[in-house]
Amino acid sequence: MARHGIDAHSALVDRSISEPEWFWDAVIDFLGLPFQRRHTRVLDDSQGLPRTTWFDDGAINLSAVCLDRWADDPDHADRVALIGEGEDGRFVESTFAELRDEVARLAGALAARGVRSGDRVALLLGLDDAVRVFLAVARLGAIAVPIFSGFGAGAVQVRLIDAGCRALVTTPATTRRGRRVDLRAVADAACRAAQDSGVDCEVVLVDELRTSGAAPADAAITGAETPVLLAYTSGTTGRPKGAVHVHGGLTVKLAQEGAFQADLRPGDRACWLTDMGWIMGPWITVAALANGATLVTYDGAPDWPDAGRVWSLVERHALTFLGVSPTLIRALAGAGDHHPAAHDLSSLLAFGSTGEPWNPAGWWWLFDTVGGRSRPIINLSGGTEIGACLLSVEQLQGCAPCSVGGPALGVDVDVVDDEGRSVRGTGSVGELVVRRAWPGMTRSIWGDDDRYIESYWSRYPGMWWHGDWAQVDADGFWFLHGRSDDTLNIAGKRIGPAEIESAATAVDGVVMAAAVGLPHPVKGEVIGLWCVAPGEPADTERLAGAVAASVEAAFGPAFRPAHLALVRSLPQTRSGKIMRRAVRARAIGADPGDLSTLEDPAVLDAIEPVTFA
Repeated sequence: MARHGIDAHSALVDRSISEPEWFWDAVIDFLGLPFQRRHTRVLDDSQGLPRTTWFDDGAINLSAVCLDRWADDPDHADRVALIGEGEDGRFVESTFAELRDEVARLAGALAARGVRSGDRVALLLGLDDAVRVFLAVARLGAIAVPIFSGFGAGAVQVRLIDAGCRALVTTPATTRRGRRVDLRAVADAACRAAQDSGVDCEVVLVDELRTSGAAPADAAITGAETPVLLAYTSGTTGRPKGAVHVHGGLTVKLAQEGAFQADLRPGDRACWLTDMGWIMGPWITVAALANGATLVTYDGAPDWPDAGRVWSLVERHALTFLGVSPTLIRALAGAGDHHPAAHDLSSLLAFGSTGEPWNPAGWWWLFDTVGGRSRPIINLSGGTEIGACLLSVEQLQGCAPCSVGGPALGVDVDVVDDEGRSVRGTGSVGELVVRRAWPGMTRSIWGDDDRYIESYWSRYPGMWWHGDWAQVDADGFWFLHGRSDDTLNIAGKRIGPAEIESAATAVDGVVMAAAVGLPHPVKGEVIGLWCVAPGEPADTERLAGAVAASVEAAFGPAFRPAHLALVRSLPQTRSGKIMRRAVRARAIGADPGDLSTLEDPAVLDAIEPVTFA
């Protein structure tokens, strides 16, 4: 702001939206982001908003921005770049020079196995290894496909097949709550299924890459619009969606957010308790490393062996920035104030949060009890397809409890009614939309461009529809009120109900299922599952147990249904679609709304209210 003569935060937001060419060039120059070939145009929307490209005649490599610029600088090469801690408390440190050299060797080993530019490489790894392999894949110009490390083989294979992955990089095992988790077995099963479907995907152990002896690889010259990340998210129907992100837009947007939202800079130590299979894994990787900050990763349960683990992590590594989810904070708050009080948290400057809306009690506990009313909570919201944030608390704006602040710099967000008319400033709740393209926006859905247009651009002409209920209060602070579609948000991870339902109907005796998100006082949102089992099952408990086990086997323990019921039928429209909205309304005791399209509204009588203590 000082450099450009801007004296108010609101004026910066307005100018960043109205003059995108000026703003994004100013960001690149201010942060010193190194392009391999400098672009001559910032954006090209001549093919329409959904096809907007950014810096498209330039070249930039995400891995080089995060590593080489620092490793080649004598003043930064020996700074710590990455600290990876495991559940057993042991950790390893790598300087920028060491990390760049290791990533170059990993990239060389992948290249020696035949991985080329444009190939898709899946990652089923803990966050520390995933960061290293992600940067190696980007270095080659290949496309990283991170997969949530808690998924079962069924969910992994769907993503391998959809992406057409050349390789799946994994490790023999990881540890969760003191127990060994066999990642290799999951990877082997998923790859076999992918091969049976015609996808030639091989399992590659990360330690084999480390010991291969292959020559290190230089960073490939990658055009700004070259894909670098295929991040999977889920909609309400059909298979998961692979959001395509590119070197230029993703790198610049994430670097800008790390600098201007999280205030990350050389000397800071940043950690987000996440997984590379969630968009916050790539977010914190680029946000920290592109700004020369130290990235701290933790692989394990954040409350193991007790609820003080997170706060001991802050103390041990002198974290300045800690990213959390509201779900985690609710759980830690319930464990007692004595856990954070037992640790030195004086290094902390700010918290980050995302994944779901806050409740006031959790927000205030983090801000007051843990943060001592002196650390802002940088609450932000975006999504896998966003590649970054649409809304964020900015420290110059201040923060209101539970708010997501306001428009992220350079993002033209609005709140509209069903007819697409703006209700911003009226206090009304409406749909969150974006009126202009932004650099981090997904370029399409992998292999299904029609689905990309239908999912995000078809509801409101000329606007991106995000699927969140939003509201702006009289002071200009933005609030989110949950999803306006059927997408489930479990522990901050979005998954489509169709995927859960497919796992349920894979069990003999189950012919139909409806999965919805239910509010939980600690976990935020959990899965409620209603299954149709015709006739009189001889062993109802056995069948219900088999369904729950099938879902857990496919997606992992976090996705095991918290409520599961067998019913004779489910509410269906005359066209055969299950009305999940009505199921959820009955379960939470709300008005199900218009039921005129239901073939038989009386079937809702079998859906009983669900409560959790």
